[in-house]
Amino acid sequence: MLVVGIILLAIGFLTGISILWTLGIILLVVGAVFWIMGSAGHAVGGRRHYW
Repeated sequence: MLVVGIILLAIGFLTGISILWTLGIILLVVGAVFWIMGSAGHAVGGRRHYW
């Protein structure tokens, strides 16, 4: 999710399409939250680790 968020941010920034920019920010934030939860030992989506 983090990588997809960064890619969408870059594409949205380069092309000027604001919906891609918004989706990129959302995916980046959600991916970061999942990463923090997974590294803290909480199960994310039924898995002990979120990569």
